[in-house]
Amino acid sequence: MEIQDTAEQAAFRARARAWLADNAPGFAGTVRPRPHFEAAASAEEYEKTELANVRAAQAWQARLCEGGWAGISWPVAYGGLGGTPAEEAIFAGEAAASGASSGPLLIGLSMVAPTLMRHGTPEQRREHLPPLLRGEHVWCQLYSEPEAGSDLAALRTRAVRDGDGWVVDGQKVWTSSARVADWAILLARTDPDVPKHRGITFFLLDMRTPGIEVRPLRQMNGSYHFNEVFLDGVRVPGANVVGEPDAGWAVAHTTLATERAMIGGSGGGARGAALAELARSRGRLEDPVIRQRLAQVITLDGILGFLGLRMRAALGRGTPPGPEASIMKLLAARRAHEAAELGLAIEGADGALLGDEAPAGGEWQQLLLSAQGLRIGGGTDAIQRNAIAERILGLPRERSADRDVPFRELLARRRE
Repeated sequence: MEIQDTAEQAAFRARARAWLADNAPGFAGTVRPRPHFEAAASAEEYEKTELANVRAAQAWQARLCEGGWAGISWPVAYGGLGGTPAEEAIFAGEAAASGASSGPLLIGLSMVAPTLMRHGTPEQRREHLPPLLRGEHVWCQLYSEPEAGSDLAALRTRAVRDGDGWVVDGQKVWTSSARVADWAILLARTDPDVPKHRGITFFLLDMRTPGIEVRPLRQMNGSYHFNEVFLDGVRVPGANVVGEPDAGWAVAHTTLATERAMIGGSGGGARGAALAELARSRGRLEDPVIRQRLAQVITLDGILGFLGLRMRAALGRGTPPGPEASIMKLLAARRAHEAAELGLAIEGADGALLGDEAPAGGEWQQLLLSAQGLRIGGGTDAIQRNAIAERILGLPRERSADRDVPFRELLARRRE
């Protein structure tokens, strides 16, 4: 099935292609949209590469802003163009084909911005949305914690009122790009005497604030994309609370939904064509088992494409990303695994090689080692299945023995 542009969309696509033809060549290939697929000899080497990646993305985002192509579907009131999600998707597709990308800025553009538009104060929007649109600030996400596992609501990082601000102590983990980030969105517990889903507050945190320590984590793919972040007496102004104190769980849901939509909508891009070319180059394209597995990956490519169109249509009607984003995120993780495993199967014994010695520069080896992160980041596969079962299929929610228990009591039980 081929989705045809409307007359207005076709005209928009033509304008986008013309502008990209004049502007993208100088930026093509300067940004690696998924830097955590890259190995490095040391954390310092990785940070240097990551920072260069970020600066290239910022330069491209600034060019988009100057040319009138940034924030295509953002409301005009927030500095955007007031266009449609379909137009945003058209431009994103054309830009990706041109080789230019704002990849490292997506946490801010695709997660923080929608959250502030929906929950932020006018002052927060004025302070943060224009720099986001211009690509001036890099954001990270301080959600996950070592002792919470996949239960984000079990977080222990604590924020205590101090005058007109807050003092935060705790630890976060699996934070992407923390060492190059200017700002962070932070969840902290502000009332331990209510059940765990209440008593959580959503903060905006300047990453240059004293008391923040970032430690890189070496991953099994040789990358240092993820980090631990330690918060020791970190002061946060009261004006940096998004929404109401103790009501941050609802705000976090907006961010999580947009994150899942972002992961599912990108997911590393379509894989089938690259795998077909790999099979052709190695004389494996007529192998019936390879062909069957290749068809599975191509099918997932197509399903994700159609789900993306469906989500963009919903956005065009003013419907924010909901549990449907969990389907996209779940399938994107599955496709990454199936594509990587098929890539190594096509390579045969050469699949045991890494780096430049491997076929395709080790792309499929790196994907296989990195794909585990897609099944964890943005909510684990189990969390996505729960959301699909309860919020889409209408199945009964599993009974939770701790849902109505004050968090302080839960901690006491765990210590016993």
